[in-house]
Amino acid sequence: MPNSTMVTKFLLARFSDVWELRVLHAMLSLLMYFGTLMGNFLIVTVTILDDKLHTPMYFFLRNLSVLDMCFISVTIPKACSIFLFDTRVISMVGCAAQVFLVIFLAFVEILFLCIMAHDRYVAIYQPLHYPIIMNHQVCVQMTLASVLCGIIYSGFHTGSTFRLSFCQSNVVHQFFCDIPTLLNLSCSDTLSNKISIFISAVVILAGSFAFITRSYIHIFSNVIKFPTRGEWGKAFSTCVPHIIVVTVFVTSIAVVYMKPISHSPTIQGMIMSVFYTIVPPFLNPIIYSLRNKKIKDAVRRIIRRKLCSGK
Repeated sequence: MPNSTMVTKFLLARFSDVWELRVLHAMLSLLMYFGTLMGNFLIVTVTILDDKLHTPMYFFLRNLSVLDMCFISVTIPKACSIFLFDTRVISMVGCAAQVFLVIFLAFVEILFLCIMAHDRYVAIYQPLHYPIIMNHQVCVQMTLASVLCGIIYSGFHTGSTFRLSFCQSNVVHQFFCDIPTLLNLSCSDTLSNKISIFISAVVILAGSFAFITRSYIHIFSNVIKFPTRGEWGKAFSTCVPHIIVVTVFVTSIAVVYMKPISHSPTIQGMIMSVFYTIVPPFLNPIIYSLRNKKIKDAVRRIIRRKLCSGK
């Protein structure tokens, strides 16, 4: 393009330019960040140290916790620095790294949530065959397959985005680099990018949500056959929060990636991004640890063991 300057770095956006609000946003973000790290680290530690939690369910829960700690670490530290300081600049390489990691971690998280729903389905519907179907080797293979698929998927979309030329504004209207906002800054033809993003989002999000919903419908249909209401309450208290987090996660991604890309971004787009980059990693340890009797019992056993060994 004539009279244009090629973009080599980007400027990330804040929720507000008012100093007091910037401090408030940073404090809230840091509280959620450290809360997420502590909660997920607790799950990882407990599921490793307690032999009774060496089961497929807690194997995947441990992987999910590690994933969530990485997921929130990709966006929050940089976001807090731009809230508090005048360091809104992010290099082209840094921006590409954020795009790759956010897509990779979100994609793998969706697959992990599908696997965990399938794990619960097999445990309830085929309890006798459960140790064979969900043996350790199968669990490791599913985890590695999810990671490999995530690398391929994320690599494709990151590569197709950064092969474009950026020669317009370098202001990314988001607190981290993501594809929809970057496409607004490109002076190349982005139609193929938009089509591939939309189609892949429809297939992955709709397919994953349908798979998870189907698994829980089968679980609930089996749960209502339990003779005691206590079993009903236990199953529903475990599954319903999981479904809510999955719904928030999938819906917010769908809103960001499947809606027509606007050339006049609003604060609502930034808020929706919070619901898939920050909220699920923060809520997962609350759902799976504070509401999980086995994990709470394991924490007590570990503390008792440490106290006894220290005497």
